[in-house]
Amino acid sequence: MAHWDNRTEESWKKFAFTQPYQEGLARLKEEVLAETDYDPCVLWQWGNMQAMAVIRILKDCEREFGEKGQRVVCEALRKVGLDVGRQMLKGFSMPEGVSEAELASFYATVVNRIAYASLEDPSIDTEDQVSFDILWCPHQDYYGAFDCRVQRYFVQGMLDAAKEQGLLSGWQVRFTRTIPAGAETCRFVLWRAPDGEKSVWESYSGQLEKKALEMAQGEAAGLT
Repeated sequence: MAHWDNRTEESWKKFAFTQPYQEGLARLKEEVLAETDYDPCVLWQWGNMQAMAVIRILKDCEREFGEKGQRVVCEALRKVGLDVGRQMLKGFSMPEGVSEAELASFYATVVNRIAYASLEDPSIDTEDQVSFDILWCPHQDYYGAFDCRVQRYFVQGMLDAAKEQGLLSGWQVRFTRTIPAGAETCRFVLWRAPDGEKSVWESYSGQLEKKALEMAQGEAAGLT
């Protein structure tokens, strides 16, 4: 069984989603992995290079172009996340007998295990809250604690894709600890938010953006 298809809840079997980038995925499985001695571990090295490039692009644009440069890069990341989310939810229909909490947890599993190629330990805590621990993330050995902010925009796009389908309206997400900051796991909580908490994710993103610009300005001043 593929690692992304391994959940114990009976209702998980009802949650149908589509693999993103299907054509390239099929080629990899059928023409490369099945017919050559290609080592799939190099995909991690290649992907890590792409991830480090995204961080470098964002930081350099913040330093060179300030808020405008930051906005352009972050919006580009959000668009990519939106596209991936739309691919995963293509043709989706709400399965009978699946609660909204299960839906939130199952969608998070698809995002974590496929889009982020990570290992997770999910939990459906209550009808209004789910959580998960990231046990291993491909970026954990090379990301700095502040670098994880770039993932917020991919995630925001994937949440936007879910909301286009009428899913997870009113749900919010926050992290409580991260591996790059020294924790054993990255822990995230998704909850059905009351009106006063419905912009937590966006608000915290704004705080990080402001801090990043301050850091970029300080770096720029040190280079002159």
